[in-house]
Amino acid sequence: MPHRPSRKPPTLAQLLAIVCLVFGGWLNSLSADAADILLIGVDDSPGMQSFARALRQLRPADNVHFQPLASLPPPGKLEADTRLILLDLPSLDWRLQDIHGPATLVLRISRLQARQHLGQALPAHLCLLWSDPPLDRQLRLTRVLLPEVKRVGVLYDRHSEFLLKELRQAAHPLGLEVVTERWDNTQDSRPLQALLDNSDVLLGLDDPDLYNPKTAKNLLLSSYARQRALIGPNAGFVKAGSLASTYSDQDDWLAILDELLDQPPATWPRTQYPRRFKVTSNLQVSRSLGLEPVNDATVATLLAEGERHP
Repeated sequence: MPHRPSRKPPTLAQLLAIVCLVFGGWLNSLSADAADILLIGVDDSPGMQSFARALRQLRPADNVHFQPLASLPPPGKLEADTRLILLDLPSLDWRLQDIHGPATLVLRISRLQARQHLGQALPAHLCLLWSDPPLDRQLRLTRVLLPEVKRVGVLYDRHSEFLLKELRQAAHPLGLEVVTERWDNTQDSRPLQALLDNSDVLLGLDDPDLYNPKTAKNLLLSSYARQRALIGPNAGFVKAGSLASTYSDQDDWLAILDELLDQPPATWPRTQYPRRFKVTSNLQVSRSLGLEPVNDATVATLLAEGERHP
C-alpha cells in the first residue's frame, strides 16, 4: 500500500486568510442588503444630528446619514434607490422642484402646511407623515375627559376651514355637535366670545394663525373665565394652559420610520398619522376646572385600544 504523507495543519497565516475571506463575504452580503437612507434639513443643527443618530442606532444595517440642503444637487440627480427623509419645509420645497428622484418620506408636516405647499395635489413620490393630532383622536380625548359635553366649539380661518367637514364627520358617531366661528382677525374677540357662549368645550385646530404666543393669553383667560376647557391644539399649548392633547414624540416618529423603511417604497402610504402616540395634560388646569387629575398613560392606552383594527 503506497505511503501517503500526512497533511500538515494550516498555518496561522492561512487560518487568518480564511477568516478574512469569510468575514469579508459576510460584510459584502450585509452591504448589498443595506439601504441608503438620506435625511435632509435646511441646516446642520444639533436637533437634526440627534435625530439622525437615533435613526442610525435603530437601523445599524443601513447607511443612514444627514446632509444639509445647500450641499445637495437637484432631486433627480440622486441615486434612485436612495430613501429620502425630509425634516423641514425648505427641504420639501427643494424636493418639489423635480418630479424625478427617490421615494421620499416627509416627516412631521401638518395638514395646513401640506395644503399651503401642495394645494390639494399629492405627488405620487411623496409619503406625508402628519404632525398635527388626528381630529378623531382629539375628539375621542374630549369625550373621555369630559363625557358630559355635547357642543364642541371650534375656531377656524381661511387656512383651516377645509378641516371642518372631516371634523363634523368624526364628531357625529361620538354624539358631539361641532359649533364653529370664523376668526380672521384675532384682534377682535367677538367670534371667540360668541363661540364660548354656544359651546361646552373648545377644540383647537393646529392652525398657527389662531393658536400662537400672541393669542394664547386671550384664548386661555377667556375660556377659563367661562369654565370652558380647551383641548389641544398640540402638546406645546398644553404647557401654556390648555387641558390636554394627544401627541407623538421622537420615539414614536422613529418607530413609524423604522416600520416604513422595512417596506418597499412602492407600498408606502400617501399619508399617515403615527399609530403610536401619548397624552399630555395640565394638572393645574384640571384643578382649576374642578376636574379629576388626568392619568395620561391610562387615557392614551384607552384611546389606542379604540383605534385597533383586526
